[in-house]
This record gives sequence, structure tokens and C-alpha cells, in this order.
Amino acid sequence: MKRNLGTWDRWLRGLGALALFTCSAMAPLPLLVRIGTFGVAGCYMLFTTLAGTCFGYALMGKSTCPVDPR
Repeated sequence: MKRNLGTWDRWLRGLGALALFTCSAMAPLPLLVRIGTFGVAGCYMLFTTLAGTCFGYALMGKSTCPVDPR
């Protein structure tokens, strides 16, 4: 897949993933609920940060990446 995330978008997603992982460890909810909500969302955010590709952006045709694909 081609990249569709710019640098600032990747930084914000990385911080969001960190916040979601913190919530999955600290929230006063049962373990399965924490992992099912915050943990899964954090994994998706971390994956999009590392890969530089967001499936939602791809479906909408949106891109924040400043480099045009060849």
C-alpha cells in the first residue's frame, strides 16, 4: 500500500496509541473490556503509525502525505 500519512499525522497517531495503551493498563474496567476497547484501538493506531498508511484515509481517498506518488 502507498503511504497516505504525513509526518505530523504519524506523530499524533503515535501519541494517541501511547494514550490508548495507557488507558488499557490504567482504566478501572474489567481486563477483557480494557483490552477489547483500548488495546485493539491502540494496536491499530500503532500499526498505522509504523506503516504510514491508514485504511480509513484510503477508503475516503484522503492523504496528508506531502509526497505525490509516482
